[in-house]
Amino acid sequence: MKELLKRFSLLSAIFCLLVACNFEEKDIRIVEDFNFDWRFKLGENPGASKLAFQDSDWQKLNLPHDWSIEGAFSEEHPTRPEGGALPAGIGWYRKTFTISEDWVDKSVSIEFGGVYRNSEVWINGRYLGKRPNGYISLAYDLTDHLNYGEQENVIAVKVNNSEQPNSRWYTGSGIYRNVRLVASEKLHVAHWGTYVKTPKVSEDKALVSYEVTVQNNSRLIKKFKLETKIYDAKGREVGKATTLEKLYPKKTLTKLSDIEISNPKLWSLEDPYMYRIVTRIYEDSELVDNYTTTTGIRYFNFDVEKGFSLNGKPTKILGVCLHHDNGALGAVANKYAIERKLNILKEMGVNAIRTAHNPPSTELLELCDQMGFLVQDEAFDVWKKKKVAYDYSQDWDKWHKKDLEDLIKRDRNHPSVIMWSIGNEIREQYDKSGTAITKELVDIVKGLDANRPVTCALNEIDPDKNFIYKSGQLDVLGFNYKHQVYQDFPENFKGEKIIASESMSALATRGHYTMPSDSIHRWPEANKEAFGNEDFTVSAFDQVSTPWGSTHEETWKMIKKLDFVAGLFVWTGFDYLGEPTPYGYPARSSYFGIVDLAGFPKDAYYMYQSEWTNKPVLHVFPHWNWEEGQEVDVWAYYNNADEVELFLNGESLGAKSKQDDDLHLCWQVTFQPGTLKAVSRKNGKVVLEKEIHTAGETSKIELIPHKESIKRDHYDLVYVTVNMLDAEGNFVPKADNLIHFEVEGGGKIVGVDNGYQANLTSFKAKEIKAFNGKCVVIIQSNGKDDDIKLNVSTDDGAIKASLEIDTVKD
Repeated sequence: MKELLKRFSLLSAIFCLLVACNFEEKDIRIVEDFNFDWRFKLGENPGASKLAFQDSDWQKLNLPHDWSIEGAFSEEHPTRPEGGALPAGIGWYRKTFTISEDWVDKSVSIEFGGVYRNSEVWINGRYLGKRPNGYISLAYDLTDHLNYGEQENVIAVKVNNSEQPNSRWYTGSGIYRNVRLVASEKLHVAHWGTYVKTPKVSEDKALVSYEVTVQNNSRLIKKFKLETKIYDAKGREVGKATTLEKLYPKKTLTKLSDIEISNPKLWSLEDPYMYRIVTRIYEDSELVDNYTTTTGIRYFNFDVEKGFSLNGKPTKILGVCLHHDNGALGAVANKYAIERKLNILKEMGVNAIRTAHNPPSTELLELCDQMGFLVQDEAFDVWKKKKVAYDYSQDWDKWHKKDLEDLIKRDRNHPSVIMWSIGNEIREQYDKSGTAITKELVDIVKGLDANRPVTCALNEIDPDKNFIYKSGQLDVLGFNYKHQVYQDFPENFKGEKIIASESMSALATRGHYTMPSDSIHRWPEANKEAFGNEDFTVSAFDQVSTPWGSTHEETWKMIKKLDFVAGLFVWTGFDYLGEPTPYGYPARSSYFGIVDLAGFPKDAYYMYQSEWTNKPVLHVFPHWNWEEGQEVDVWAYYNNADEVELFLNGESLGAKSKQDDDLHLCWQVTFQPGTLKAVSRKNGKVVLEKEIHTAGETSKIELIPHKESIKRDHYDLVYVTVNMLDAEGNFVPKADNLIHFEVEGGGKIVGVDNGYQANLTSFKAKEIKAFNGKCVVIIQSNGKDDDIKLNVSTDDGAIKASLEIDTVKD
């Protein structure tokens, strides 16, 4: 009998353990997606803040939303081509909603990921506040102003982006990031109320120092148990801390706990392993709040001589700068668009992102955590001294402290974030005011997060003239451009840690080639006539840059040799809206990207891939459609091989290998129609072969989705690449057919693009011309339980294609 009881007890214990492992705790804290069923209207709209205002004729939409991207291009817009040549102005949003009577004793707040710009918020006609900064996340407490049960509530948001120009690039307009409604008990973890540090990390154990701030919004003294548990990626508990606390009414309490984890799995670029920290608050054994913080355990170091290391492993920071826009979607912070962008960069070998030049979306940081990217999190493009007429300088005195504090509190738990940048090319570096402001900003950062270095992207390389540097406050010196003098930095900036915070500013248009390719051109210059094209294109050979910048190869050749330079951030990973250097209108987006605005890699992408990855690379360009007898420069980027041999119509043009610090090979070839073939070999064995064929007239359309299915969640996206092919299936490199799109079923078209920087077709059209043989259509889930069918045709209807895309349950 005793043996039977023992077995029964053991089985019961196993059963309870299994139940505990699979039991998902009910969320006490309620977080609602608040993006749906808003109404929107442009203009002043007097009285729109009031509860009884009639908005039935306003546009219905879901957030996130950018009204600028929906407008028509015009050089008359006050945003100017530097701002994307798209409209701005004033707009209003309103949402009518009800609140359950079950919430009557809860604290309720609304959280905005970002509103561009000068947002003002009302609840049921009561004014909550204003926030000028368009990139910062913000929250308002709604508790005292809500109606419960069947009585309606109205949230109203005014967005004023009418003062132009207020930026040096495209900003977008409106509630362009996500909105959430959060309900918790009166006793709860405060907004951004946790802070995770890992001050001691080894292979055997890690010390997690966890700080939590609890808020008591009730009128009673609260006695409670505060419990924190750490779970690994499989949901197993690996650490715990529990204390008993007392908190007076309308007060907050901050509690620090040290929790040791045995045999921690470290977050790394190759394996971005995440832990989950859950804080629970109990009153009289009743759970009243549960708050989850995700984090990773890792350690890193910047060294004066050896550069950067992650978890003790020397690691060159191979980064790109990214603006916040998502091409044809405008400023809309759609996580699926950001994920696609990061996947493209990951394939190139990128391991770091600089959030140039303002606070990013939380979605970007969450994806960087999950995918294994390092992040330089940047706060400001301007301090008190302005760069354009209505920029952040006019709000600096009143708002910079609050904005910087909120950025640090929001982002300091992300393992991907390895440094804070307090500014970019700040004008105060040239006078004594820069010293005092730098000290103030660094003190703010260190007061909230003393565990990450602070940097600033500097222009001035004379240590005696740079007052931000002379403040002595920066942990890492960031320098923009001027790679020619990097080798002198150990002498000029003795004992300092260095990173190339912005580099290159090379210019290119995908698929356009100007020859000869063996000379470098700084734009503008005396021979601009040769490189200033009437079609507003720039050669895609790596031979053109701005006067202050360099080609991709020039700077990378230098930085790869200098161990003391921790790494670099290329300007930029993707083309972005606005700042169309070197042209004016009709150019309306940048030429700086390694990838164009539509997400198609330019040729320099493969140079980086050959240098920054170990995957076999053989990229041969340009296309093979030229005039008979024309002299054509043929370039090849390659790795994992000793040589590349080039063939034209089966006849060898010779084998070549890189010499000294070469990053590409080049042959001068007299054009003959047919097949250009490249073969890379290592130790006499073929590694890769690539062929380029002379193409005929367009007769087929190839459709390539970037994924096979999308979720039925109203958010998910599929980007469908459209390639123009001839009858033999060869890509037609100069095709410019007008392409029409129709979508049936569970999707809707939310954007079209072709990557051409001077294309003036609306991003919201249902048609677009192919540019250099390609374009893209972006389809978003409309929530319907139907698969998607995309129908594509040329303008005359002669060439058609279709594609089916599965929709799956969220």
